[in-house]
Amino acid sequence: MSVLKKILIKTRRQIFSEIAGNNPSIFQGEGFDFVELREYTYGDDIRHIDWNVTARMQKPYVKIFKEERELNIVIVSVLGGSVYFGRRKFKQESIAETVALLGYSAVKNGDQFSTFIYTERLENVTPPSKNIHSVRKATQAVLEYPALGKKVDAKALPGLLFERIKRRSIIFVIGDFFEAFDFRLLSKKHEVIALIVRDHLEEKPLEMGMVNLYDPQSLQSALLEVDAKRADSYAKRVHTKDIGMHKDFRKHQVAFTKIYTDDEPFVRLSKLFMGR
Repeated sequence: MSVLKKILIKTRRQIFSEIAGNNPSIFQGEGFDFVELREYTYGDDIRHIDWNVTARMQKPYVKIFKEERELNIVIVSVLGGSVYFGRRKFKQESIAETVALLGYSAVKNGDQFSTFIYTERLENVTPPSKNIHSVRKATQAVLEYPALGKKVDAKALPGLLFERIKRRSIIFVIGDFFEAFDFRLLSKKHEVIALIVRDHLEEKPLEMGMVNLYDPQSLQSALLEVDAKRADSYAKRVHTKDIGMHKDFRKHQVAFTKIYTDDEPFVRLSKLFMGR
């Protein structure tokens, strides 16, 4: 069985399966407009409590929402050469699986979705659609994309999406995020969600001695000694950079989660949305 077929069967079952407990959409909690505040009554969702108003009024108040249908879902896969890496499976495969999950969830909700691939330019893979066959097309495009040798222009992507997407949307940007994306402007117009796909070795490299390292973006190689000191120094730099990125995301209300290549993307996405 091909990798594509395995991904499609697995993700479709996770989203639509009745056996798995009639899984709710991973978009649960999305698609609602704030309408008003009222006093909390027994049975209200405590996640909707407005703590600022509650503190001022000395009694609990909750936000009341009106369902907004339909959602417009935009899925952007950032496929620079660095996604051609992974210990158990390549990050590119994890990104393809994530795209399939988001696509099937949009179809299940009756929401319109479109998909793009981005490197140094924005490539439209699927136009806005509610068609389940678009999920296969989008997943296959990501899985088969020739990422090796591709570089990512991180500065240009937010502006391109701002200009291209006119209707307010939920925009998923999926990639390894070793480049810095500035979502300040985009997040004022849209809801932006960053899905960071990584392999554990990229954050905590092993002591490997003298090795020939290959850069999948520049396609150049270099002979380096990766001893314990160098591996630890690299891990600290990645950690520090990630802390800054997460702080920036929170400041501009960009939701995010990490999905590792040995993770179940469905579990990670479900936790992200159930906790919102």
